[in-house]
Amino acid sequence: MRYFLGIDTGGTFTDAVLLDESKQVVAAAKSLTTRFDLALGIGAALDKLPQDALGAVALVSLSTTLTTNSVVEGKGSPVCILLAGYDAAQIKSSGLTELLGNEAIVSLPGGHNAGGDAVCALDEEATKAAILRNAPRVSAFAISATFAVRNPAHEMQMRQWVKALCDKPVTCGHELASSLGAPRRAMTVALNARMISHVKALIESVTRTLQMRHIDAPLMIVKGDGTLINAQSALARPVGTVLSGPAASVIGACALSGNANAIVADMGGTTTDIAVVRNGQPELSVDGALIGDWRPMVEAVKVYSIGLGGDSEVRFLGGKGLAIGPRRVVPLSLLAHEHPHIVTVLQHQQSESPHASQIRFAVRLQSDEALINRLADDELRAWEKLANGPIDLERANMENRPLARALARLERKGLAIYSGFTPSDAAHVLGMATHWNKESAVLGARIWARQMRYMYGLGTWTLGDAIAPSRDVVDKVIATICQKLIEAGLNDAGQMNEDRASNMAALLTQMALQSGAASNATAPHVFQLRFAPELPLVAVGAPAGSYYPEVARGLGMQLVVPPYAEVANAVGAVLGEVSQRVHVTVTQPVKGTFRVFSRFGPKDFSGLEPALVHSRELAQTEAHANALHAGAASVAIRFSQKDNNVNNDIDGNMFFEAVVTATAYGPPVTKSC
Repeated sequence: MRYFLGIDTGGTFTDAVLLDESKQVVAAAKSLTTRFDLALGIGAALDKLPQDALGAVALVSLSTTLTTNSVVEGKGSPVCILLAGYDAAQIKSSGLTELLGNEAIVSLPGGHNAGGDAVCALDEEATKAAILRNAPRVSAFAISATFAVRNPAHEMQMRQWVKALCDKPVTCGHELASSLGAPRRAMTVALNARMISHVKALIESVTRTLQMRHIDAPLMIVKGDGTLINAQSALARPVGTVLSGPAASVIGACALSGNANAIVADMGGTTTDIAVVRNGQPELSVDGALIGDWRPMVEAVKVYSIGLGGDSEVRFLGGKGLAIGPRRVVPLSLLAHEHPHIVTVLQHQQSESPHASQIRFAVRLQSDEALINRLADDELRAWEKLANGPIDLERANMENRPLARALARLERKGLAIYSGFTPSDAAHVLGMATHWNKESAVLGARIWARQMRYMYGLGTWTLGDAIAPSRDVVDKVIATICQKLIEAGLNDAGQMNEDRASNMAALLTQMALQSGAASNATAPHVFQLRFAPELPLVAVGAPAGSYYPEVARGLGMQLVVPPYAEVANAVGAVLGEVSQRVHVTVTQPVKGTFRVFSRFGPKDFSGLEPALVHSRELAQTEAHANALHAGAASVAIRFSQKDNNVNNDIDGNMFFEAVVTATAYGPPVTKSC
């Protein structure tokens, strides 16, 4: 008997499952994710599985939400992006300043035009100086040149200079995206660079953990489109693993529930991810998936990923009142579960006047060598102090303000994380969850409610009551999930984009929930709203059983919470296949000349058919090689072609552009046991 091991590393939990050769779950386990040393959490999950079966594992496949979470939370390692040929307007529209900061952006002469011709030569001296200046301060380099998808020569030359001058990882924009749109391509390659160190740490942790347990099997990683790549490929292009966890959860949810047509909702610690599935396949996002505030150019499952999870901070948001997320904090119930002494601190805070630093403790989140090397002296002292355990921010603010300020900077940089009141805490107060420390959740609810009431004028809760504010938090979570489901439905119907859908969904959610609450009323309704009457709601993730029954009742939906719903991501991780897509563009710059654009640069043909034949050959060769490199045991090829033609009375059928796509696919390499 051979087994298949699926691992999912999320922001809160690490899951592990064993599937047999018929891809049925035979064992499953969960453990807390240990961000500071991922190997500890992964090992703890594996140790709960049948140890005799681990020696017969033929394939290990990993999914993760860590890359998704880093995008949603706006956290990542320090990088430098070299831009060739970009003007100020393009840099501004790319969002790179908000993503990286001005000091990380280096603008240089260079780039090509739409025809693939160089606009001007690269400045070798200036480029090399920028590389040497930034290399000691960053974890990776990103490179983007204008129209590099039409001619990547300048990106490739700059990459050679980076490799010659330092040992830092470097990625080019044309390697990640084939579409026009230089600003978004620059943002995509910057996100990729920020993730390299995180994915490297994850892969090294998994590899080390497998070796310690004598599991000698190929390691695959789930991409955002649900397909698989080996670890080497994931390290080169980690941006492809954005939405890895959500993609795996969709695949796992369909397999576990047996529903080929459904709306899948996966709620984790940091995000809630929603996808519409038809005929067993989630739709791929043609324009790139929206992740938090960003839409990188990656082919991924079309999901609606929002910063709402069990660990999301519950906070006051100006005139909008109660808000949840997108910032992730450590739930007080979890913090006390791991550090019981904080209960005493919370008991003392209960009797104090309310202020903002109550229920706030700082703890180490992760170790990032590039970030740590850039810390100021006071930040480094704070970092070292965190090694002893949680630091009470209330006490730090009163006794050591420099320490409190340094901790705040560590939190903004993603090295530390604060505690706070969360939906997980509210669930513990109400008895919906019991796995962590309930006393700290109750104390936290009382202190938080008093903060909201006396500092912001929010709520009318009785002093000392933990139940009512917790109920309001849970109701807010349910209403937010309902709204996001309706947003996803509006967008899926093609009626409106995300911005317009958000405004409309708020009203429809209110009407739907009111309709559900008044369903037993005898008075006739002017509106009868039914959401997704033919699609069940398949809910997965650890909190699924806590929130989704109310969501389904409110929207009048059929709810399916399948067996092993809490580990759906890990199940989906081992059900994919290797797939690599290569796109080659053909244009007609002047009548009778057909130009093929590839990584080798532009090539002209006098006829369309020879150009298309050449395009298919290039795409097939590259896709086939990519699939084998990504870990496919065998490869099959399928082609598709998207044409842009215009018919008119004078010229007849005019060809403008064609995009030839070769998709190479096949099963992953497995170990013979």
